[in-house]
Amino acid sequence: MSLVLEGVTKVVNGQTHIQPTDLELSSGTMNVLLGPTQAGKTSLMRIMAGLDVPNEGRVIWGGKDVTGMRVQDRGVAMVYQQFINYPSMTVYENIASPMRLLGKSKAEIDTAVRKAADLMQLTPMLDRKPLELSGGQQQRCALARALVKDAGLVLLDEPLANLDYKLREELRAEIPKIFEEAGSIFVYATTEPEEALLLGGNTATMWEGRVTQFGPTPTVYRQPVDATTARVFSDPPMNFLTITKTGSTLAFGEGQTAPAIAAFDGLEDGVYLAGFRPNHLELSQHTGDALEFTGPLGVTEITGSETFVHLDHHGESWVGLVHGVKNLTIGETLKVYLDPRHIYIFDQNGTSVAAASYAKAA
Repeated sequence: MSLVLEGVTKVVNGQTHIQPTDLELSSGTMNVLLGPTQAGKTSLMRIMAGLDVPNEGRVIWGGKDVTGMRVQDRGVAMVYQQFINYPSMTVYENIASPMRLLGKSKAEIDTAVRKAADLMQLTPMLDRKPLELSGGQQQRCALARALVKDAGLVLLDEPLANLDYKLREELRAEIPKIFEEAGSIFVYATTEPEEALLLGGNTATMWEGRVTQFGPTPTVYRQPVDATTARVFSDPPMNFLTITKTGSTLAFGEGQTAPAIAAFDGLEDGVYLAGFRPNHLELSQHTGDALEFTGPLGVTEITGSETFVHLDHHGESWVGLVHGVKNLTIGETLKVYLDPRHIYIFDQNGTSVAAASYAKAA
């Protein structure tokens, strides 16, 4: 079975939440909706679930138009970041509730509940009420309830945000496997590019209610179709620089030039937008053809094994992610280097002209 969105839109009080969207999701696949807050991820999931009806377009589920069908008549499970549990029921009864509604036998319910509780590390809490649990445990209870529902479409809206790091990493690996084995369509909304990469599957990048690109996650990451997708799928956001190509020479900054090598080779003369990810800025020159930039250092952030450096390059705020702990002085003029093979090139409208050389080969 597949879920198909055909030209769906959503407008609320004159504000467009979802621009015309076409999307097809196949059974047994894991699909990530990636975008910043208010990009339209939750709005799109609510249309998929049947909680909202699109102003225009259709929702096709298994070849059937279900656009106006009630959510309770669809095989859908949805879990929000703000978890929802029944406070008067025990954890066991909360998890079992969808199966009771489906008329499953007592033995089937017990087996499924205990399997889900074991995965979510809730077995010692099965006799407790939700209000006796921590926030993370309550979220796991809501996730376990979705697991046992045996739904054809599972929608998770930033479901792991309230969990501790270790459990979050474990569930990122385990939950998709469970739903994929069941043949469900798995849709997972997140604001974190790293999470999308860890989950794999397919990714739809979203910006201001629009799906900018959809495809296998590594492809969307390595070969963004436009500058907007590149911004969405980079954390910290991708850095940008205007470059003019004339013959075999690139001009950038104030009087700076470099040979037009790598992805620039063969491009027509003109003005382009060059994009590069923060982890490709270096504090030392590793290749003879690396581009050199200078700018005052604004802020440094030490994460432990890495350092974020923020600098101003002729009015553009750049972020570099460099290995190790760096003792740098705020305000000093910093030299940074960039291998041109790591540059993405967009035209002045933001459409991709050439992907980075390393991305094509990866």
